[in-house]
Amino acid sequence: MKWVLYSCCILCFPLLVMGQQFDFAIKVVDNKKQVVEFAGIRLLNKDSSLYALNVTDSLGIAHFTIDSAHQYILRITTIGLKTLEALISVSPQDSMRIFVLSPSGNLLNEVVIAKKKVLMRQEDDKTIIDPEQLAEASSTAYEVLEKTPGLFIDQDGNIYISSLTPAMVYINGRELKMSKSDVAAMLKNLPPNSIEKIEIMRTPSAKYDASGGGGVVNVVLKKGVKLGLNGSVNAGAQQGVYGNQYMGFNLNNNDGKWGSYVNVNATLQDNYQQLNTDRVLKGDTLLSQKAFTQYPGQVLFGNFGANYEGNEKWSLAYIIRSSYNWSNSNTDNNNDIVNNAKNNIIGSSLSQINNRNHILLIDQSLSSKCKIDTSGSEWNNILSYTYSNNRMEQDYLNTSILSVAGGDGLVISNRNFLVGQSDFNQKWAYKINFEAGVKSSFLWFDNDAAYNSGISVAKQTDYIRSNQYRYSENINAAYLQGSKTFGGFILKTGLRLENTNMQGVQSKPSDTSFAIHRSDLFPYVYFSKKIMAIAGYDLRAYLVYHRTISRPSYEQLNPFPKYIDQFMSEVGNPSLKPQFTQNYEANLSVNEHPLLAIGYNDSKNLFTNVFYQSDSTVSQAYRGYDNIGSNKEIYLRGLAAIPPGGKYFALIGGQYNHNVYDGLYQSKPLNFTAESWMFFTYHQLKIDKKSMLTLNGFWRLAGPLQFYELTAMGSLNASINRKFLKDKLSLTLSASDIFYTNNNHFIVRQGDVSASGTRASDSRRFGINFRYNFGIRKKENNTGMFDVDAEGREYSSNGK
Repeated sequence: MKWVLYSCCILCFPLLVMGQQFDFAIKVVDNKKQVVEFAGIRLLNKDSSLYALNVTDSLGIAHFTIDSAHQYILRITTIGLKTLEALISVSPQDSMRIFVLSPSGNLLNEVVIAKKKVLMRQEDDKTIIDPEQLAEASSTAYEVLEKTPGLFIDQDGNIYISSLTPAMVYINGRELKMSKSDVAAMLKNLPPNSIEKIEIMRTPSAKYDASGGGGVVNVVLKKGVKLGLNGSVNAGAQQGVYGNQYMGFNLNNNDGKWGSYVNVNATLQDNYQQLNTDRVLKGDTLLSQKAFTQYPGQVLFGNFGANYEGNEKWSLAYIIRSSYNWSNSNTDNNNDIVNNAKNNIIGSSLSQINNRNHILLIDQSLSSKCKIDTSGSEWNNILSYTYSNNRMEQDYLNTSILSVAGGDGLVISNRNFLVGQSDFNQKWAYKINFEAGVKSSFLWFDNDAAYNSGISVAKQTDYIRSNQYRYSENINAAYLQGSKTFGGFILKTGLRLENTNMQGVQSKPSDTSFAIHRSDLFPYVYFSKKIMAIAGYDLRAYLVYHRTISRPSYEQLNPFPKYIDQFMSEVGNPSLKPQFTQNYEANLSVNEHPLLAIGYNDSKNLFTNVFYQSDSTVSQAYRGYDNIGSNKEIYLRGLAAIPPGGKYFALIGGQYNHNVYDGLYQSKPLNFTAESWMFFTYHQLKIDKKSMLTLNGFWRLAGPLQFYELTAMGSLNASINRKFLKDKLSLTLSASDIFYTNNNHFIVRQGDVSASGTRASDSRRFGINFRYNFGIRKKENNTGMFDVDAEGREYSSNGK
């Protein structure tokens, strides 16, 4: 494997070093010195032929690689601001020019934001997704992620990017220290239009937490916008076997230095899951289970934020988000013990489970930003606190011909998560960028489960299921990172130090205390070079290396046996070790659009889902987690697209994964090779100026996913959007999983456990959504408005 990587580097190196070029950046701001995103920038030769084009990023900056120093015609365009055209001279001594765009002068009482955005673009070492069109056809933020090209979400809520190791999910750049199921539940509680953008980081830099072996998906939520008073109201419904309905509003206001926004959304949800499983007990004896679960629920979501801009250099912001979810799920599980040899049923039973959940989540943060100079240097600080409370009441009843047994329980979980973080970014001369930061996080989690066995008045304390568990975690981190641009190259290196302190105490029913204290280093190297320009499009190559850690979550460590049904329980493993992964990736992009990537992951202490049968009775099985050894993975990812901007935009991609596992399972050697393929696509057709048709989907060929063998599965989704009332009203008709293919047949063969089955859910749905935008923009004061001269120097319109 190492020789393959060395060969790739040797082949790529001549491409990276050819040409004597230099980098040049253009920053675009408005007359209030606010950065302008998605401004189109064209550099033209003197004969007006196109030399290069680009779009400003989230910092208002667009980067160019210049072949030679001479004069170019610069043209900058964006919606709502005047087009700028100037003749500029560019030389290797230039690192960045700042251009100020003036308002267009068309001041209306009502405004509609109509910026044209591309679906997917590459910005340094992350891919940025604009979810606007995806949100129109979705009822929750979770569904937006399901429809995002290149992401795959399994039926347990795990999100996969490139590797078969699940990715970490961040909200606004912060890991929430929640289990996969809790994160999935939280995303299902968020309205679809609450997402500003999705950042996909396959190889996150040293600035980010090292706990991202499968990459990071950062969901950036919307904040208030700075256009006076504006907002929107929205409502929608989706119908499958069951239905979802939702409605809400958001309001933004900015008047000078102060800004605020509020968002409220209410949702009625209903879904189902059909899970059929056949598990070999011993010999010819088989346990056949058919479980149907319905998940009705209600969600109330609220979001408030306020920001204060003291002057052009510093600002403060406060955000609080809260959601309350109450649900009442019911499961009917028909169990048959079958003799395969004689093809007869030995015994039957019915398990009925009712779970009543009440989940409260409160997340708040206080942040500050200080702009140190005009080159982009800044100091950012954030203090955040997240609290969640989960109260579950459970009743279960097992009925057979010979007996009736049951019980009930109350499980209360509390989680407190406190984070303090400070990041410093200094831009120096000679295109040198220096970053440094510190972070400390504290997590406190407690779980109390009180169960009774028996029905009616004959109830007794169930000491096996009753549990009391306490868990605390403290992670302290510091990082240094620097980048240098020279001769067309971009080199970024970083080093992150993380100190981990974890302690768990189970006091009931027995003591299973553990403690972990360790410190680890995580290096990062990023290398980029423009290879060539083809028809005005830049072809750029990247080489990336980083080391990551995957720590077990409190759910995976909690030894409490969670009751699934009378034959299955879920249990954590307090002796789990963290998993370490070294990732190497080489990729190409065209004009900031990802094109091709090849990568290699080397993981140690791999931990994953495992199944064990009870020593006392073969009918009882446990689903848990264990370290099984090492995994070496090669992945290849490719994208092809018709560029955006025309009437039709299309994207199609595919990914191949090759995994080699080597380890022990139940004290026996575990050695096997697994391969998988996944394809995804996205199409957008502008029918006319006000109508758009969107089609997206994925298809995953038969192959492994962790230790499941899955049959082929996929989903095709479509939507049509039409705008009315001068583009203020948007109406969308949508269809999800049109052919009902997002279900699968699975096989599990682990040690003494052999099982197979099918899983399906209420995934085929048809929906309607409308959104009405409104806004009142106050008249601008033209005094002090800025413009630029031909050389890009700032000057005021009064000549001073």
